[in-house]
Amino acid sequence: MSANHDEFEDEVVLAADIADDDDDDGDEGDADDLGDADEVGDAGLPEVSRKVRRRRRRTRPRSRTIAMKRLTREELRLGALMFPPMDEPRPRTRAECREDVRPCPWVACKFHLYLDVNPETGSIKINFPDLEPWDMQETCSLDVAERGGITLEEVGEIMNLTRERIRQVEVRGLLKLKMASPSPDEVGAALLRRPGQ
Repeated sequence: MSANHDEFEDEVVLAADIADDDDDDGDEGDADDLGDADEVGDAGLPEVSRKVRRRRRRTRPRSRTIAMKRLTREELRLGALMFPPMDEPRPRTRAECREDVRPCPWVACKFHLYLDVNPETGSIKINFPDLEPWDMQETCSLDVAERGGITLEEVGEIMNLTRERIRQVEVRGLLKLKMASPSPDEVGAALLRRPGQ
């Protein structure tokens, strides 16, 4: 009985190792890493599919948000002293911006990928807290858009978000566009109402 019991415990440990998403060795894992999942299923434990994707370890720190409401007056004063307003003219059109130096030094631009500012709350989200703006591979979202279509995985790398979060944002944006655009019936009715045609 004890030998049988030890074998069962070993299989339980194997099943736990297979199902565990947090590897200590840090490798990404794939279907081959699941090993003898079918043997575990034969022992009466739930089977683990060979197609189970293992979550990758996050290699880059998550973005950080600085809430303006939580900053003290002293912190705001020190920030204003450290970074006074610059008198250097910023590009005003896309044509001027396209010819400008890369990586883009204009972090305050709404198309810059280093940080996002919430216009309602004033909070600042730093997308890459481990990098400086001049260390980034891509700094301008307009440059990325001009390259053409890229995968969700590539967009996630550029924006320091997961592929799934990028998919969710895409679905929400497409839904907003669909709600804002007129239906085909409305377009046809508008054409019929036009005088002189």
